[in-house]
Amino acid sequence: MVRLNLYGRGRTLRIAVTITCQMAFVFFGYDQGVFSGIVTNPDWLQQFGNPKSSLEGIIVSIYNLGMFAGCILNFLVSEKIGRRRSMWLAMALVIVGATLQCSAFSLPHLMIAPFITGIGTGIDTSTTPVYQSELCDAKVRGRLVSSEPLFVGVGIVVAYWFDYGMSFVPGSISWRLPIGCQMIFAFAVIILVLGLPESPRWLYKRGRNDEALQVLCDIYNADAKHSKVEQETNAILEVLEAERGAGEYRWSQLFKPDRIQTGQRVGLAYGMQFMNQMGGINLVVYYVTSVLQNNVGLTRNLSLILGGCINTMFVIGSLVPSFFLDRLGRRRPMMFGSLGLAVSMMMIAILLSFTGKSVGKQTASASITFFFTYMLIFGSSVNCIPWVYVPEILPLHVRSKGAAVGTSANALWNFFVVMITPVITTALPWQWPLIFMALNLLFIPLVYFCYPETANLTLEEMDLLFIGGEHKEPRTKLQFAQSEAVVRSLNRNGVWRSEKRAILSCHVQAGYTDIKEDFSNMDDGEKY
Repeated sequence: MVRLNLYGRGRTLRIAVTITCQMAFVFFGYDQGVFSGIVTNPDWLQQFGNPKSSLEGIIVSIYNLGMFAGCILNFLVSEKIGRRRSMWLAMALVIVGATLQCSAFSLPHLMIAPFITGIGTGIDTSTTPVYQSELCDAKVRGRLVSSEPLFVGVGIVVAYWFDYGMSFVPGSISWRLPIGCQMIFAFAVIILVLGLPESPRWLYKRGRNDEALQVLCDIYNADAKHSKVEQETNAILEVLEAERGAGEYRWSQLFKPDRIQTGQRVGLAYGMQFMNQMGGINLVVYYVTSVLQNNVGLTRNLSLILGGCINTMFVIGSLVPSFFLDRLGRRRPMMFGSLGLAVSMMMIAILLSFTGKSVGKQTASASITFFFTYMLIFGSSVNCIPWVYVPEILPLHVRSKGAAVGTSANALWNFFVVMITPVITTALPWQWPLIFMALNLLFIPLVYFCYPETANLTLEEMDLLFIGGEHKEPRTKLQFAQSEAVVRSLNRNGVWRSEKRAILSCHVQAGYTDIKEDFSNMDDGEKY
């Protein structure tokens, strides 16, 4: 695929990579948010026969089923065609789907169109974080990749306020135009990708070493003998050599245990995206206007205004990990965020439970506060971390496939939540938040006991977090440097003492005796 030299080398090229990935996620957010205002649009409802709540759930969620299919397709083709072509394919499918959506006049037409758009979105969201991770320094990887979900929030907010503005326009243009405008973002990504390089890790894996080396030189604005370029090249090649020992990974092998615990790591990626969706976020994103109108008792106009304001909190909250995630780490924000989401859902349930009583109107109005806190907390924690954690936890030989599996969890459970929401909010007018409260509480011990801290490790150093004592082997200079990096990261990122001991102990048992001193001299009174 031809690459145009549009952005030069070094910092400008890195900025271009980041902007392109962010634009891809603005589209993702816009596509998620645009239907929230449309499902209550009178012209849309009339055009498609005023669908009942169960059919409405299927119509809206079919997009997420397409996302799931896109993740599976990406699993099959991404390693063959590369990251750039995958992004192009994704945007081409989005344009086709969006064209069909905004020209729909019947239910079958309406349901096929978002499915096609969803396929493109699935490819997009399982490729973009991997691409960004493979083209940035470990020191800023968390901030850069977490900025992508921030721009999901930007897209959602743009869609909400656009829907609100178009609600005053009569006729079908009020919903066709917002749906059609998603193509703007798709064309922007296609143009931006023209000037970007392919992932150097993918190029090395395909044996195109000269091209890969040139990409690293361009990214860091250095020559081939620069220490940074040499260090990253050697790290990639050594990891590739080690991982090729297991051969090409097929579907049947993906979850099998091996020397670097590939199966466990793919499972962690899937679980992280499961937590992202099953905390209840897309009930709020897709249906907050319906919930405010039907469960809280507000007018449609006020519901649209408050829906836009609530989703603005999503963006504000996402600023926190965009600037501070590499300092905060990955585990603590996930656990404290899940706790905050659980409390918000509990308070919504309590306040809505008074509906029909003398104070019902006042308590229902008070529940709006906790929709705001929910979105603020989600944006600052559970929104961003899975998109960072999934590509960085996966080994190179299954990074695309594993990211596709992880994102498929996002799409599948997104589909599930969006499909059942109209039904449960009707059948359980105040009890539905308790379901998501319980799930969020369950996620806290899951993260604590199962998910290691990964902040500030290079992608090649992740393997050392998973090598057990039964896999002893001669150490290389790279492995020596990696074990030092593990210790430095643990010292720097505020992980719990118990986890630091467990990780260091694992490395000592594996024969990495050069880190015994760090382990034995740990101060139990030290603050992390």
